[in-house]
Formats: sequence, C-alpha cells, structure tokens
Amino acid sequence: MPIDSNTWDIEIKPKNKLFDLQLKEVWHYRDLMWLFVKRDFTAQFKQTILGPFWHVVQPALTTIMFLLVFGKIAKIPTDGIAPPAFYMAGLAIWGYFSACFTGTSNTFTSNAGIFGKVYFPRIVTPISIILSNLVKFGIQIALLICIIVYYNFNGFPYHATIHLLYIPLILIVVAGISLGLGIIFSSLTTKYRDFTVLLGFAIQLLMYATPVIYPLSYLQGKSYKWIIDLNPLSSLIEAFKYCIFGKGLVEPYSVLYSVVFMMVSVSLGYIIFNRVEKTFMDTV
Repeated sequence: MPIDSNTWDIEIKPKNKLFDLQLKEVWHYRDLMWLFVKRDFTAQFKQTILGPFWHVVQPALTTIMFLLVFGKIAKIPTDGIAPPAFYMAGLAIWGYFSACFTGTSNTFTSNAGIFGKVYFPRIVTPISIILSNLVKFGIQIALLICIIVYYNFNGFPYHATIHLLYIPLILIVVAGISLGLGIIFSSLTTKYRDFTVLLGFAIQLLMYATPVIYPLSYLQGKSYKWIIDLNPLSSLIEAFKYCIFGKGLVEPYSVLYSVVFMMVSVSLGYIIFNRVEKTFMDTV
C-alpha cells in the first residue's frame, strides 16, 4: 500500500536556494536552542571551584593589570572616566565579542558527534552560543555597575543619559559580527585546521587594534588611526562607552560602517555555512 507523503510529521528537503534563512524551522527548534544555551553555560564551569564567579574574577584581575600597565606606567588617559570603570566597560563588550567569535568558530569541529547522528538546523548551535554568552556579559555589567556606584561617591560623579537605550542595538551589531565571522571561520576549519591556531593569535592582536584600553580621542592626529578605524569593532566599543559614560568620540559614519560590515559578514557567513554543512562530515 503506498504511503501518503502528507502523513509525515517532518519532511527534510535539500536546500536549493543560495540564501535560505529557514527562520520558521529555527523557531520550531527553539527548545533545543535553549538546551544548548544551558549546556554551553554549565559546561564552562563543570568541576570548577568558583563556577560562574570566574566571570567576575577574570575581568577584575585583567582590570587591575590594565590599571598598572596602561594607567600607571603608560599613563594612557581615559577621557575623564574612572579608570577601573573605563577598563571594565571595554572588557565587558570585548569579552562578549571574543567569546561569541571563538565559540561559533568551533561549531562544526566541536559538534561533529551530534551533527552526525541527528538532524536539526545547524545554525541553531552558533545562535545558542551567542545567547549563552549574554549571561556572562550580564554578570560583568553587574560588576561594572558596582564600580560606577563606588566611584560616583569618590571623585567621579556619574550622570546617566538617554543613550543607555542604545546599548541593546550595539549588542545586536556586535553579536551579528561575531556570528558572521565565527561561522565563516567554522566553515574554513572543517578543511584547514591551521585557522584554529590563527584565530587565537588574531584575537589577541585585534584587542589592541580596538579601543578597549584607550579612548579613540587618544589617537587623534596620529598617522596610524586609519588602521583602528578599519576595525568595525572600534566604533561599536567607543559607542558602548559613550552610551554608559556620555564621553567618547563617536562618528555616525563609523557606526554605519560597522552596521554594514555586520550585514555583509552575516550574509556571507550564512551562505558559506549552508554550503559547508552538506559535506562537512566527509572532512571534519
């Protein structure tokens, strides 16, 4: 007796379009996405003593090091912002990008086991990494708020502005850039494992080409400022600090450049991701 295809609950079809978002299918697997979010967050601190408290210890120790090296020794200004708050703000948004980028860049190699056993939209995995790192970002923002409150009564009065409402938009653009670049690197590492080594080295260098430990105003008039301006994260991190402290050098065309870069990287990344996921099990 012939089987009516309409009786099947799920029908898996090949992707014929170059750019197939499949948003409906991703939404259908939203429960799996949240399971991945929980897995990514808890796996980081399994069998650790401090657990999620590491999200406070790591940026706190890094901030202290920045205070000594860049504040006391190099004497780099912080635009009149309390140095600990300035460094913590930069580390929070940079840490979010770095964690999302490195996490999504390992999508295929880290999940090859589960990808080879069961079907689900593969893009669910990198999206879950973007969401799980929001928890880490939220913890660091809570620490930043504590620092701002302390220095508000110790020589650096704080005045909140309406620009705080733009922070979610900045986060979306940062997340988009990390997702786009991450899935591009993830697709490349299925064949070329050298990119894994290159990525760790590139992330370290990129931080110093981004205004995390210095304000953009510090580079005014310097011949190499154009290199920093080419970095799409520069304007976003500077805008993030401006939204919080009301101080910084934010140029609209630079922010627009970052938004366009995000759209291009996500589009290109998704196209490459869709092509690679069909054959990656043969090479991973």
